[in-house]
Amino acid sequence: MARLPRYGVPGQPQHVIQRGNNRSPIFCAPEDYRFFLECLQEGCHRYDCAIHAYVLMTNHVHLLVTPKTADGISRLMQSVGRRYVQYFNFTYQRTGTLWEGRYKAVPIDSEAYVMTCYRYIENNPVRAAMVTQPGGYHWSSYGANADGKADPLVQPHGLYLALGSDDRERCAAYRKFFRVGIGEAELSAVRESINRGWVLGSDRFARKIESITERRAAPLPRGGRRKGAGRPKRDDAEQGTG
Repeated sequence: MARLPRYGVPGQPQHVIQRGNNRSPIFCAPEDYRFFLECLQEGCHRYDCAIHAYVLMTNHVHLLVTPKTADGISRLMQSVGRRYVQYFNFTYQRTGTLWEGRYKAVPIDSEAYVMTCYRYIENNPVRAAMVTQPGGYHWSSYGANADGKADPLVQPHGLYLALGSDDRERCAAYRKFFRVGIGEAELSAVRESINRGWVLGSDRFARKIESITERRAAPLPRGGRRKGAGRPKRDDAEQGTG
């Protein structure tokens, strides 16, 4: 089956995930995380992308990104991927691929799901039982969004800015927002979207994206039980140790 083309939708936030090949670690030392973030920051500046939330897990990366151009995310991820693989292979004296195929990226219905994705991404280390609170994990945007810590990579989305009239109010509202757990329906929606490559939003939102991109953005209606329904899905928080 031919692969569907990328979603090229300027100004629309997307949930992006890049995994290590065969679930292998892509970060082995603090220097690795720092270099990846450096690559991201330089790539965002070059290709006009804004990162609102991120988490660097041991074997995969989640990003919440809004591109200003149709090919912004694609160019960003290609640039970061090539640069980081060269660094990683040289540092650890290895060869071959580092990534598990192409990165995945899906548009998000801003009003309905952007803040959910903020929370989904930054809570990843908690779901993986690496920490008990999102603030306990160093390699994420939670410190910037919840505590106002300086992070040159993070650019707030408009809905984040609407949480309060100043940084103090926004951070307080964000921390309160995180104290409310994500419901199973929301978790399933986010996972289904990124794993299957469909937009995260309503049918109306999917039709809008389809009209812009001229590609299918949601599964076709089927009668009866969908193939594969009921099978356990891989949790994006799967980590091993690290």
